[in-house]
Amino acid sequence: MISVAEALQRILDDAAAVPDTETVDLSAACGRILASPVSANRTQPGFAASAMDGYAVRAGDLAADINQPLTVIGESAAGSAFTGTVRFGEAVRIFTGAPVPDGADAVLIQENAEKLPDSRIRPTAPVAAGRNIRPAGTDFQAGSLLIAACRRLTPGTVALAASAGHPRLVVLRRPRVAILATGDELVRPGEPLGPSQIVASNSYGVAALVEAAGGRALDYGIAPDDEAEISARLDQALAEKADVFVTIGGASVGDHDLVGTVFASRGIALDFWKVAMRPGKPLMAGRLGDMRILGLPGNPASSMVTANLFLRPLIKRLAGWPDEIGEEDGVLGADLAANDVRTDFLRARIEPRSTPPRLLPLARQDSSLLSVYAEADALLIRPPLAPAAQAGEPCRFIRL
Repeated sequence: MISVAEALQRILDDAAAVPDTETVDLSAACGRILASPVSANRTQPGFAASAMDGYAVRAGDLAADINQPLTVIGESAAGSAFTGTVRFGEAVRIFTGAPVPDGADAVLIQENAEKLPDSRIRPTAPVAAGRNIRPAGTDFQAGSLLIAACRRLTPGTVALAASAGHPRLVVLRRPRVAILATGDELVRPGEPLGPSQIVASNSYGVAALVEAAGGRALDYGIAPDDEAEISARLDQALAEKADVFVTIGGASVGDHDLVGTVFASRGIALDFWKVAMRPGKPLMAGRLGDMRILGLPGNPASSMVTANLFLRPLIKRLAGWPDEIGEEDGVLGADLAANDVRTDFLRARIEPRSTPPRLLPLARQDSSLLSVYAEADALLIRPPLAPAAQAGEPCRFIRL
């Protein structure tokens, strides 16, 4: 068996963002990695705009005589600009975001204007030139660089690209991850269960993890315990140019665990096939050409824990996402017994509003219990040969 750290090192060795790109609509761009820099196609705002509701005026008129009434000659609203010119003794009713008309150089807020009869106002406070006006290009100028390449797009950067006039963006292709569940005992959710059969759940959890990590999950269904069937799915993944081929189950050494046998028959040199961890000891990794291979264990918690620890970082690396924060510091919320030679990843909950985070190990840790895994917020790490620990002592954990 190799250590968890060494296993992760081997899996991530030479892993880099996929070089292919594709063009997507803005509605599908969030979370993707920008492949080409985004420059502004236009100036924003494209005109001097009012920052307040009020009146567009000539600041000099108010400075000369604050008591002199102004005649309101029109209105400027967002999407409906006043097309005339403001001259001595005149004002234009204006609303936030509306173009400032020619001749005006300030906006008198409506609270500082007293309405008079006959479409006139009397200013009650002076206003400086440029006050309450957003000059053209305040946000950005046409041609300016707005978003650098290799940046992960957020809701804010998507909105910025839209404002700059880009309906589509060039992004890195998401890594394609073929997911194959194996075992005669498996049926899909909703299908009738025969004697000794169980519902295939792991592949759905792993697919969700792949999508959340920036990959594209390819559902390869369920392969029975048959070497030819498993090998055929491997050929399918190669033909469809999958970046990663993930098997679930069949990674151990029993008579019906055929995944390793198929890999060996296809000339796949495994980097390793056992990791000193609990849950998840039977874990395989290797390559076939450019395609990476990962064989996850079949027990539900084992499958999801190993997917979180090894597959998720790999997908993020292939997707071009920044490496995520790994282990964090916390404190134990319960006493723990001494550990053996394997690294334990205890499913745990993080106590709400605890600072530092307080980790409460769940009572049941059997690797077959998916309900326990689903309840967990984190994996509490117990290093090999860790001595017994008491509540309140420091610990390390990984968020799920």
